[in-house]
Amino acid sequence: MQIAEGQERSRVVLMPCDSYEEETVYQALKTGVEALGGMGTLVGPEEKVLLKPNLVRKAKLSRAVVTHPAVMGAAARLLREAGVRKIMAGDSCGVGQATAAAAAVGMDVVLERYRVPLVDFAGMGEVPYEKGVQAKSFFVSREVMEADAIVNVCKMKTHALERITGAVKNMYGCIHGLHKAKGHTVYPNADSFARMLADLNRFLKPRLYIMDGIVAMEGNGPTSGDPVPMNVLLMSRDPVALDSVFCRLINLKPELVPTNYQGEKLGLGVWQEERVELVLATDGGAVGISTAEAVKRFGKADFDVDRRRVRSGSWVRMARFFRIFQKKPYVDRGKCVKCGVCVESCPVEGKALSFQNGRKEPPVYDYKKCIRCFCCQEMCPHKAIKVR
Repeated sequence: MQIAEGQERSRVVLMPCDSYEEETVYQALKTGVEALGGMGTLVGPEEKVLLKPNLVRKAKLSRAVVTHPAVMGAAARLLREAGVRKIMAGDSCGVGQATAAAAAVGMDVVLERYRVPLVDFAGMGEVPYEKGVQAKSFFVSREVMEADAIVNVCKMKTHALERITGAVKNMYGCIHGLHKAKGHTVYPNADSFARMLADLNRFLKPRLYIMDGIVAMEGNGPTSGDPVPMNVLLMSRDPVALDSVFCRLINLKPELVPTNYQGEKLGLGVWQEERVELVLATDGGAVGISTAEAVKRFGKADFDVDRRRVRSGSWVRMARFFRIFQKKPYVDRGKCVKCGVCVESCPVEGKALSFQNGRKEPPVYDYKKCIRCFCCQEMCPHKAIKVR
């Protein structure tokens, strides 16, 4: 694709970082922010800034399920150094409370050093968004609406529905409580869900997106996959461009990710390589780097992620109608402890999976009801639900 004369490209900053040692992470993020013009160009000292991590659910830090505390702490420190007085952090978990998920990994302790309170998002009611293409309103949390600026601090992970979860997807945590699950019934496929996420990002307009990719998650993400070192941090003001760089580093075509493809169509950002300016930021300064060189130095070609193309045509539409040859979740009976989290997280009225004989056996799916949202797989704390 030829870039029109004068048309700006979206800058994505890549910061090599092979350790979660706090000073190392801080110095890496500092070079990245400087490559974007400095924190002072992104937020003002009198603005109320919200840090939005990925706290999908309580998990051990070593599993790479949540944003690492060192990355959150470095972001808070940079905001303080820019003179920002009002900072808070929060999320709405899929299961449990954000405060509990943060405490489990020590994020609360790190944020306390910078006087940043972390809260569970509270409900506010339905907020209209007339410019929405897929979504005309959102049940956004009160703390999100009260913030003047949002800094999205996401995690580099795979995702059963959208292939990856990164900058664009992380903003779904701004939806309050039960409305997150209900959203999957309103937007029941990957494309409609991606368009809704693009609308949500367009509505909330985060000022900055930071991706924790020092240790990422591959395989059965976003909570049951395997940690894998990628040794990078990524940063941008364009979430689609940032996610597209993530894709290229793991040998995944960016256009196969619905949040990239739909996000660009809705004007959220760009994914084409020609429209992304990739910058390498180190303690020696910031320099441009080609995608090929970045992939050679920091990529992982065998990263475990779904790279299959989605077919189209009348035969496939018929297959979807009859619900055959589709990805679907299933229970690994050897790992299931019959905790019931999957049943509770199912957003379908009447539930698409249930216990048939008390809790003597694992839950059973009714695939006629299942909408393939994979909430059950996402929320399972024991890696007992997989997708085939």
